[in-house]
Formats: sequence, structure tokens, C-alpha cells
Amino acid sequence: MQKSLARIVVIAGAVAALTSCARDEPVDLVLRGGTIYDGSGNAPVVGDVAIVGDSIVAVGDIGNRRGTTEVNVTGLAVAPGFVNMLSWGTESLLYDGRGLSDVMQGVTLEVFGEGSSMGPINDTMRKEMIAEQGDLRFDVQWTTLAQYLEHMVRKGVSVNVASFIGATTVRVHELGYDNRAPTAEELVRMQELVRSAMREGALGVGSSLIYAPAFYAKTEELIALMKAAAEYNGMYISHLRSEANQLLEAVDELIRIARESGAPAEIYHLKQAGAENWSKLDAVIARIEAARAEGIRITTDMYTYTAGATGLDAAMPPWVQEGGYEAWAARMRDPAVRRKVMQEMRTSTNAWENLLLLAGSPERAILVGFKADSLKRHTGKTLAAVATEMNLSPEEAAMELVIRDGSRVGTVYFLMNEDNVRKQVQLPYMSFGSDGGALAPEGPFLKSNPHPRAYGNFARVLGTYVRDEKLITLQDAVRRLSAMPAEHLGLRRRGKLAAGYHADIAVFNADSVRDLATFEQPHQLAVGMQHVFVNGVAVVRDGVHTGAKPGQVVRGPGWTGWADTARLARSAAPAVPVATRQ
Repeated sequence: MQKSLARIVVIAGAVAALTSCARDEPVDLVLRGGTIYDGSGNAPVVGDVAIVGDSIVAVGDIGNRRGTTEVNVTGLAVAPGFVNMLSWGTESLLYDGRGLSDVMQGVTLEVFGEGSSMGPINDTMRKEMIAEQGDLRFDVQWTTLAQYLEHMVRKGVSVNVASFIGATTVRVHELGYDNRAPTAEELVRMQELVRSAMREGALGVGSSLIYAPAFYAKTEELIALMKAAAEYNGMYISHLRSEANQLLEAVDELIRIARESGAPAEIYHLKQAGAENWSKLDAVIARIEAARAEGIRITTDMYTYTAGATGLDAAMPPWVQEGGYEAWAARMRDPAVRRKVMQEMRTSTNAWENLLLLAGSPERAILVGFKADSLKRHTGKTLAAVATEMNLSPEEAAMELVIRDGSRVGTVYFLMNEDNVRKQVQLPYMSFGSDGGALAPEGPFLKSNPHPRAYGNFARVLGTYVRDEKLITLQDAVRRLSAMPAEHLGLRRRGKLAAGYHADIAVFNADSVRDLATFEQPHQLAVGMQHVFVNGVAVVRDGVHTGAKPGQVVRGPGWTGWADTARLARSAAPAVPVATRQ
């Protein structure tokens, strides 16, 4: 009852503010004289943006409105805030809610849930989550995914947050780390977990199929989960079962899941891993576009680099990882098992994804994240160099490091081709995600070396591929950083500069925006972002974070509160129309 009353107050207040603005002056904030890229992909116009509370009330010609606060943005690009389609800010934002690495690139919405999500969890999963924490420590005070998101907002966060429910998380919740299919009863419970999360605002189901135990899930299991999510207009989004030797077959699997579940689907961080697979991009595009022509909405996202980042687990066979970390480490202490794993790590296969082989050599694998203080001295070194220091083969060193560190050990693998990256950037259905945390160049974050995509992915789109290489126009880049992903996710009032939309806004210098982070020195904030507003509140002013934390939970199309919101808004709305964009 209290939540319903709170909704009434919020909705009535929002309606009153917007309609009052249509009649009275002043408004709270005016961004004056900027070059407006509204998210539609249309050519920009010079004009103003008027804001009341958390909402935009007029864009372009705003008449005689004056703002209590006015910001001169003449000569700057004014765009909707950017959507990070693949964020791993799940833990970093609990520790530091500012999200500097993303906010300083104009990101205003972090989307979580690549296979694993922060809920639903049971008691065993909670204990594991606490035990696996490294440099960043946090309390686990939630059970459901919605509770986690609400907990983050209560702690304070500068950006908005949303999440898919992880197919891996649902599987572990019911099956643990076993390599088997769920029973009929277990599958029903898994579907109910999905339905519950969708009603609470999850965006759909996310999978990450190269990793154990997600690797153990058959296509039919994923279809069943997605049928449950599709009841609430949820979306399927997947790190494909293969991005390399079985890439085309993996794309076919994703399309089949979309077709049979009736849900749209997106490919996480589209890539072709390993030189022998670089030529497959055209075939991938052909499959996607054939499905789209059939009426199945298949989309993609990417990070704009030729290296990926994951762990040493992605260089080892899934069978040795069955049962979770403790069982995995115990097996690798057995000399016979170690010999077998080493042999499989050296042998090309289509049965599982071996990123060490796909990188081409251990010199092209950089160790970037350790849990144990005793091993942090290896941060930034190649696996080849550390193996030499340990007097072990690269494969043995990888196993030994996993055992000694108590983790999968964060690793960067150089896998992709820059020509393919450029071609992908130009795809009209391509959006962007960092596949990294929301970090800060200070404190415990400096104990590991992230992939530079965490600090530079979005600025790299605007600087390198729009301005420098002119692969796409700025208006199209803005569309694919904001309105398009918001639409795909089924979000309301997000992703555009238009009356009635939330005032999530990025203001930047199109001539100077640029990423600075490198693999050698990744902890460098991007430059060129002048102002960022989240829900109408300035989180960046004049290139400096303000300390404000106005971020909110953004809920998907299945959220049961939408029905109440629509009904209450209709009953509260007066006959005066809301101001519209000129």
C-alpha cells in the first residue's frame, strides 16, 4: 500500500510539473544554444532544452521560457545520455556510485546481466558472492534482482541502472554447477524465477554460453526461459556459444531461440575471434539480415577494440570447471587431470571456446586482475612472461595461477581484426557496451588493470570512428548510443531529447571528445564531455563530477507497476496539454 501511495505522489507531481511548465515560467533548467542531436538520427538543430524536475518539457524553440539555472552550451553537442548495453558495474557501483569511467563519457544508463545477474540468489549463492569478493567489498543485503537494484539506488549512484536476469544465475539457483539438464520440475521453477524478475522490471534474459556452467545449458532450456520472458515482452541477449570456430552455428542458435520464443534477440559484443575466423563477418551479417527480413528483430552491440577481456577459465575445457571454483581448483591439483587439461588447452577444437589458442600465443594474453596480493605484481604482464618466471609451460602456469589466486584471474586476449571492427561500427542495428566496470582512477580500482574499454568505449565511438575516420555521422552515432538501445529494451521516456522524456543528457565537445585509456595505462578518463545530467540533475559540470547521485532503477516493459502508473497518470492529468517540442 505504501508503495502504491508513493507512486501516486510521484506521478501526480510529475504531471503537475509538466503541465504547469506549459503555462508558467520559469523552468528549473535551460541548456541554451547547443547543437541538438535528439536521438532520432535526423540532422541536428541549434536550440535550447528546457527542464522541469527530472523531465524535459521543451526542445528546440522553447519560446520565452527562462530557467532558474541556465547553462550556455553554444558550440557544444547536446545529446540524450548514452546507454551502456553491457556494463559490469554491478560491483564497482556498489563501492563507488559515481561511475566516473562511464559518466565522463556521457553514459547515463548502465545495463547489467550478461549471463550472470545479481539476483535472484539463495543462501548458498549469497555465501559464494561474499567469498569471491576481491579488492571491492560490499554487503549482500538482497535476494531478488529488483532488491539488488533498489539497494544500489539507496546507497547512491550517479547513473540509472537496469538489468537482465541471467540465465546462468537462474540455472545455478536451481541446479548448482552440475553438468546436466534440469528436470521438468526444475525447469518450471526456473521459468517462474524469470517471470517474477520480469514482473519486477527485468529487461529479459541474458546468457553467456562459453562459460561453465552456462555452457551446459541446451538450446531447449534457453527457449523455455525465453518463452517465460516473452510473456512480458522481454528480450533475449547473449554472449554466443561461440564467437570463433562455431560462430555461424552460434548465430543460428540465437536466431532459433528468438524465432521459437517469439522474442527479439541481441548478440552481445559481436566479434570474430581468432585470425582463422575473421572472414566470417559477412556470413554473420547475412544471417542477421535474413532473420530481420523474416520479421525477427535481431540486433547487436560491440566494444570498439581488437582485444577482449575475461578470465583464464576461457582457456580451459568446461568439464574441468564443473561444480564451481573449488571443484575446478581441486581437479587441477591432480597431476593426471592437469596433464589432460594441458593437452586439451593445446589442441584446436570446435567443442569449446579456447581463447588462448585463438589469441595465437601466450604473448597475446595479458594478466590484468588478481585477487591475491601476492600475485598482483604480475598485473600487466603477459602469460608468456609469467610462465617463464614460474618455470612452467603457459598452460601449466595458467592452471597454477588460478589455484594460487582463488579466482579465474582477469585476462585480456588479443583476438580481433580492426577492419572488422570498423565494418561493425557501421551496421545500422549496432549499439555499444563497454563490457567493463564503472570505475575510478583511484583507490582499490588501481590494484587491477582493466581493459581500456571501461574508460574509453563510448568516447572512442565519437572521437575515432565518427570524427577522425568518418565511418558514421554524429547524428547516427548518437541514435545508436541512446534512442535505439532504449527502444530495443522497451524503456519508457528514455533515450531521446523530447518533451516528456527523462532529462538524461550528455553535452560534449565534438571536436575534442576522445578516449585516452590504453592497455598499458588503462586508468585514464576520457576527455571532451562537458556536462552530464541524470534525471535533470547535473552529475558532471564543466568537465568535473559534481558528486551528485540521482540515478534511479529503470524497469523493463513487463514491470507490473506500469499498469498502475498509466492508470494513475490518466486520473491525475488535467486537460492542459504538455508542452511539445518545436
